[in-house]
Amino acid sequence: METPRVADILTDQGFRFNKALGQNFIFDGNLLDAIVSDSGVTASDTVVEVGTGAGTLTSRLAARAGRVCSFEVDERLKSVLDVSLHGAENVEVVFRDVMKMKDDELRSVIGGGEFKVVANLPYYITTPLIMRFIESSLDVSSLTVMVQKEVACRLIAEPGTADYAAVTLAVRMFGDAAVTRTVDRRMFRPAPNVDSAVVHITRVPDRVAKEDVPLVKKAVRAAFAMRRKTLANNLSAAFGISKQQATELVTGCGFPADIRGERLSLDDFIRLSRAFSH
Repeated sequence: METPRVADILTDQGFRFNKALGQNFIFDGNLLDAIVSDSGVTASDTVVEVGTGAGTLTSRLAARAGRVCSFEVDERLKSVLDVSLHGAENVEVVFRDVMKMKDDELRSVIGGGEFKVVANLPYYITTPLIMRFIESSLDVSSLTVMVQKEVACRLIAEPGTADYAAVTLAVRMFGDAAVTRTVDRRMFRPAPNVDSAVVHITRVPDRVAKEDVPLVKKAVRAAFAMRRKTLANNLSAAFGISKQQATELVTGCGFPADIRGERLSLDDFIRLSRAFSH
């Protein structure tokens, strides 16, 4: 069921979509309800929404959550939101960029306690946004984010597949990702050039708590720097060690000398980083 009222409000307020901000809004009520359902939000939850837009998802979240703190960078939407979110007493719209705020600043705005992140954002910022929250010191329990379909495939990929990438492991270090639904590009206004998917990430903050996280990250980046090269070759270049030393590290962890990084799981990279630290 479409929600024409908000589209009418945008027209009445003379709002024009800003291509540079990657603005693609959702008006379909069924899809909005489905995203809220995917997020697992309940009346006891605080929700941090990133990208208020016209407030269509915000209002649906407000109907389900205890409190919604929504961030938006486009101040031209103030007059639109004054109308579209009128009466939503449990919503606070903050016109600031979360990517430019430190954890303490965000915490002071959001308030204490655990919260869930929900975001329908421009594609160019979705991965940085995921990492900004999932790696943070903030008490984030989950993230439900609209991403490009191809990015969603990378986030849930398994070792040895074409979609398996450094970003797969970057997210897996801190959480478990699942695609809850795919979304046709025609569901947005204006329509983007690609299809989308909703990804739900359950945060697992203690997964690498005992590890040398910067070292694990460096090993992952090195392994995927040149996909066609062997793991030993990539490690040699990234860590400034000889090919022989790198090969000995790889085989010492129980891997074949000619294995490529795309074959290693997160546990394998943890094992490798531990070998480096000894």
